[in-house]
Amino acid sequence: MLPVFPTSHDWPLHDAPSSRRAEAAALSMHPPHTLIERAGLAVARLALAIQPLGRHAVVFAGPGNNGGDGLVAARHLAALGWTVEVLLAGPEPRTGSDAAHALAAARQAGLVPQREIDPAPRRTDLVIDALLGLGASRAPAGEIASAIQAIDRLRQAAATILSIDVPSGLDVRTGQPLGADAVRADHTLTFLTLKSGLFTGEGRALAGRLWFDDLGVPAGKDGVGLLFGASRIAEWQRTHARAATSHKGRNGDVVVLGGAPSMRGAAWLAAGAALAAGAGRVYAALPDDDGLPWPARPELMHWDFARWQAPAAHWRDVVAVCGCGGGTAISAALSTVLHGATRVVLDADALNLIASDESLQAVVKQRAAHGWDTVLTPHPLEAARLLGLGSAADVQADRLDAATQLALRFEATVVLKGSGSVVMTRGRPLSINSTGSSALATAGSGDVLAGWIGGLWAQSPGIAPHDLACAAVAWHGAAAEDHRGPLLAANLIEAMASRHAPAA
Repeated sequence: MLPVFPTSHDWPLHDAPSSRRAEAAALSMHPPHTLIERAGLAVARLALAIQPLGRHAVVFAGPGNNGGDGLVAARHLAALGWTVEVLLAGPEPRTGSDAAHALAAARQAGLVPQREIDPAPRRTDLVIDALLGLGASRAPAGEIASAIQAIDRLRQAAATILSIDVPSGLDVRTGQPLGADAVRADHTLTFLTLKSGLFTGEGRALAGRLWFDDLGVPAGKDGVGLLFGASRIAEWQRTHARAATSHKGRNGDVVVLGGAPSMRGAAWLAAGAALAAGAGRVYAALPDDDGLPWPARPELMHWDFARWQAPAAHWRDVVAVCGCGGGTAISAALSTVLHGATRVVLDADALNLIASDESLQAVVKQRAAHGWDTVLTPHPLEAARLLGLGSAADVQADRLDAATQLALRFEATVVLKGSGSVVMTRGRPLSINSTGSSALATAGSGDVLAGWIGGLWAQSPGIAPHDLACAAVAWHGAAAEDHRGPLLAANLIEAMASRHAPAA
């Protein structure tokens, strides 16, 4: 058993079907009931670790193997002198199943499972949520819903909540609650595979601290994607270390297209991030540029907005970061960029302009045929507009599918921002970022990410956009993890810059 975070390598991610395949393969390798006994013992050991002074536990057990894991854990805790209440929800386990074995063994050990759930909160050190596992596909109802509500009452009464495999009521693939009732855990111990829903959408918030136990069985490789983390930063730094003879001309140019008069801060943030990421020269193309010095960053340079009308050869080698605070004023210049720039990052207002203009959508898709690379960095509402959906909630309902649709529709690399940002490119495994925190929920943090992508890309024109996006997203999130409270975007740039590898 080990904690999932921080992760030092990529992990395969699974949905319910691929997890069931892994479970079936594991079961075939062992005598009957071996795995459920191992899983239940692991739950009991984690319970002792997170509540070393605990003496009273309540186990909520559903009818499947998830419930069986909880029953085995209850038996072990009772044997150690804990007072353990077992509450059953749903029908009796199927005869001959691992869950039926676990229930019989619990009764034989002297436990007396009950079906009546006391609505009144009482003192409980630990609650084990063993209601629903991989099989959950619809909103909890009846006894299961009542049990989830009882768990929440105990949580509010200061009990520690430990969920088995996934918090009950959470979709194991999408990370969204299946209905109105879902367990909010302090800890979740997942077995055999890492489920994608634990790492995106509401999964991170509902799962609490994540633990993994492979039960002695190597994890399957046929999952739905990859979980990546801060190791992508080290990988980028290792492969892009600056030589002693490095100079600004070797580290590329970035031009930020954005910053309409009332929104110049967004362009300043993106350009500042590109500079801090290490780009050799960074310019800003602002509508109605007044030519005044950049606030606090005199290294940044002006790029005459009219230059976008010059022949493409004059600016084709730059990385164009488009949209940050540009409003509709950048519309004509955006079209020019899309028709000629070989490397483009599209964010914010650039995405909104594309969403409202079918001709621009066609141009974005055609870029791939020219061998030109495009990175889109939408938040959920921008993604909904690009996909023609009604609201951000429609995207959040299945973030993995939304990112995949966007990548295929626009033949681009997509970074769908949010808790568990999703990176998707045709032909590459769908990837979910494990770094980050709510400290990033501040105005301008997305502009910083777009600029950082541009700054890394300027230094490494040959990098695959998918790898570029993963490195930048991991860097962006890692810089915020140790910060308490909201992290202002300008301070985020400094935090990201502090994570550069020290000079050799």
